[in-house]
Amino acid sequence: MENKKEMRKWLEDFNLNHPLVIAGPCSAETEDQVLKIARELKDSKVSVFRAGIWKPRTRPGGFEGVGEIGLKWLQKAKAETGLLMGTEVATAAHCKLALEHDIDVLWVGARTTANPFAVQEIADTLKGTDKIVLVKNPVNPDLALWLGGVERLHMAGIEKLGVIHRGFSTYEKTKYRNIPEWQIAIELQNKFPDLPLIIDPSHITGDRKMIFEVTQEALDLNYDGMIIETHYDPDNAWSDAAQQVTPDALKQIIKDLTIRKTDDTTDEYSQKMTKLRANIDVLDANLLELLGKRMKVADEIGQVKKEANVAILQNNRWNEILGKMILEGEKKGLTEEFVLRMFKAIHQESIGHQEKVFNA
Repeated sequence: MENKKEMRKWLEDFNLNHPLVIAGPCSAETEDQVLKIARELKDSKVSVFRAGIWKPRTRPGGFEGVGEIGLKWLQKAKAETGLLMGTEVATAAHCKLALEHDIDVLWVGARTTANPFAVQEIADTLKGTDKIVLVKNPVNPDLALWLGGVERLHMAGIEKLGVIHRGFSTYEKTKYRNIPEWQIAIELQNKFPDLPLIIDPSHITGDRKMIFEVTQEALDLNYDGMIIETHYDPDNAWSDAAQQVTPDALKQIIKDLTIRKTDDTTDEYSQKMTKLRANIDVLDANLLELLGKRMKVADEIGQVKKEANVAILQNNRWNEILGKMILEGEKKGLTEEFVLRMFKAIHQESIGHQEKVFNA
């Protein structure tokens, strides 16, 4: 699959002067609930109404969606409000039913994206469709798997494609429900700059109080739109209550968001950026020089350990370094998340160097 300007055509056809907004409840619960929320979103910047019809739950026993009857509610909402309708599909059967009920936007969920067999079945079922099909990132931080899902759909002749960044699962305790791993989405943007990229702050945060913050960060990174879970009574929603906002709160979020320009062609801007980027280039070169020197020390440490028949991994020393660096990083304005990620990478590289010494 190659990047092409045509990838953006479906998005451009909305003819919006703001990022695309997809909103609606995590789950369709009742016909009245769907229609009430759709009516409240009708005269807003929302273009697509979303509602989960089938809800894959981590463990059995929870609410797993109303099923096919919910698609009829979406049809009624579309007829009354004119909003396009969107829902998640996880199987070939879901796709067939969604197409039969003329759902406009389909998305492949994170759990499904992680399963190439399931994605291929969906691609085969949707082959040649003119519906908009979006692919959420897989639960694990794997760019190749994410793009693989898009490529399977592309090979099935589906032209209206896009991706949704909803964050990645982790065992670590962080402020996010699913950590963003922004660098993965940025790498995807670099490979396919014309593939529409949509942020899902609801699933990244798991907390309605953080929706604005994460959405703004995404727009600052030139994302094309947002998908935000919206319910008139979020606290009593049947699923994912903590991450849903009210229609009024959604409208305020949209109003408060700052839309950035993609560039500035003035001489003043260009001169400032040229100077600052030159500084960055020098600093990056110095960073690599320092890292190279650090790995040479790691090689020497590996040699000493080898001669003394001491194991490579020394957990006490590693924890000591990590704690110290987190504190030092905070003094320099670096987040704990960044320091952890950086030093884990450095530590892994050091271990790799020492393993080479042991195996020499």
